[in-house]
Amino acid sequence: MTGLRIGLLGASRIADEALVRPSATTADRLVAVAARDRGRAEEFARRHGVERVADDYAALLADPGVDVVYNALPNALHAPWNRQIVAAGKALLAEKPFAGSAAECRAVREAAVAAGVPVFVGYHYFHHPLYRRLAEVVAAGAIGEVTAVETRMRMPAPPPDDVRWSLPLAGGALMDLGCYAVHTLLMIAPSLGGTPVLVDARAGERSPGVDEWADATYRFPGGAEGRIHCHIAAPGWEMAHRIVGTRGEVLAPMYALPHRDDRLIVRVGHDERVERLGTTPTYDFQLTALRAYLTGTAPLPRGAGMDLSVEIAEQLDAIYLATGLPLRPGAVPVR
Repeated sequence: MTGLRIGLLGASRIADEALVRPSATTADRLVAVAARDRGRAEEFARRHGVERVADDYAALLADPGVDVVYNALPNALHAPWNRQIVAAGKALLAEKPFAGSAAECRAVREAAVAAGVPVFVGYHYFHHPLYRRLAEVVAAGAIGEVTAVETRMRMPAPPPDDVRWSLPLAGGALMDLGCYAVHTLLMIAPSLGGTPVLVDARAGERSPGVDEWADATYRFPGGAEGRIHCHIAAPGWEMAHRIVGTRGEVLAPMYALPHRDDRLIVRVGHDERVERLGTTPTYDFQLTALRAYLTGTAPLPRGAGMDLSVEIAEQLDAIYLATGLPLRPGAVPVR
């Protein structure tokens, strides 16, 4: 297999960013798309050069010309259709969050293991040279022993009718941005003694049950503090990941969107240096990593694994419970 034959569930904006643009310069093919509204799928296919339109989601999963399926449906449909995809024997590129709750995540993982199909979860940022370099600086001891890890993620508000404001569709700030922030804590956790423990959490509701913002504080077994903040109705954009040590700190002001700002700022004592790691979008590197995994030329990166996604969901569930907000509701019926 030199290029992937990709099927898309959902004619979404994120599918455009995550696969359409990156695949335009590779040997990977967008062979099929399905949407609840066939007309929308046809327009998406015309606009982006997708080879054919499937009658519905099930028809796409039955297509023998599809190697891997990308699930970019609303959050509440991630778990049921992830299970359907692996049951069909297709490789899965799963948009985050992997599912709406820890229980759903475990069920999907069990189904995928039973089916014996590869699953790759789309936390795209960590494939980029910016994050790789940040991790390298920390691992080399340049900032000393880590004492704090902080991730702040803020964005302007989506339109009022956006699925991110819908409780039945598993919306909210934690589902949209918080899952990334927790991912960053868990990525560094092995070097800080293991899984962090939630110490405190706060959240503000946009509407009943739907979090507009959330903060959480953690303590790692080795003593370091972890902090996350997410807000989906902020005045502007911030996607900052900062690690503080006994000798200094390292900061990526836009770690998840390096095409907007690719700086890595390293401060040690009174010295500061700025490295530029490239403005190629993160999704380009994710597609390369996905292809390498599915073609057997590289192992599954830990950051894209189902086990880590289950851990993320467990942490998000704990934040919801600590703030008095409900867990995301069970999936809507598959249609």
